Amino acid sequence: KLRDRLYKHPELINSFVVENPLNFSNHELKIISSWKDFVKGRFLIFRYLTSYAVFLDTDEPPKAYGVLALNTTFEEIVGSYLPIMVEAVLLPFNDKIIYDSIFSPYSITFGSGIRRSLNDAYQKAKSRFGIITSLPFSIEKVEQSDADKLRFYLRSEHNRKMYWEEIEELINKDPNLLTLYHQEMGKIHARTYGKRLREIGLTNAWFAILEGITIASGATRDEVERILQCILPTGKRKFVYIFQLKKK
Repeated sequence: KLRDRLYKHPELINSFVVENPLNFSNHELKIISSWKDFVKGRFLIFRYLTSYAVFLDTDEPPKAYGVLALNTTFEEIVGSYLPIMVEAVLLPFNDKIIYDSIFSPYSITFGSGIRRSLNDAYQKAKSRFGIITSLPFSIEKVEQSDADKLRFYLRSEHNRKMYWEEIEELINKDPNLLTLYHQEMGKIHARTYGKRLREIGLTNAWFAILEGITIASGATRDEVERILQCILPTGKRKFVYIFQLKKK
């Protein structure tokens, strides 16, 4: 009850700091004062990493927090099978994030479909904000660029299907993003073609891809560039992705 009341009335933190009834040092009072920037809510303990556990919130857009345990590891508290949903309060502590030692876990299991959607949310959070490791956090300060959004949307076939409307909107509003689109898709096609070309015995060659089609090849990059000058309209050249097929 005391804990819940404190977070409903965070001004009590200021009162405590001003009165300092326990004669804490200035450094300790600074830590306590920072707790006004707590984050309270429902989280998924999503992944254990070397430096922290990843807490994925359930907001939109999703955010992932890197949270340190206290005396007992999260794995000892909630087990190794993730994700696990909990009610928790995250606190800043010396440029790190901890929790206030109290969990309210939910007895919920997640099927494969939900787990895929949660992984999508995690990837979206990482791409957009990174893993947040200090508080307070401001979305406005780290809002990703349109170019970064486009790279995230193109990252996987799943993303390309899910975000095709967003992809079209981005490349239609900015010609520079259309170039980025072709270059990123060229990389994707190059991985597929590269594997197949090696299977048929080709190595040490250069190839040019445009809209998923190999349109030129040669022993050197210069040779490929000369071919492109002869066969390709000038305005299309910036869309071409050129790659070298090397021996693995």
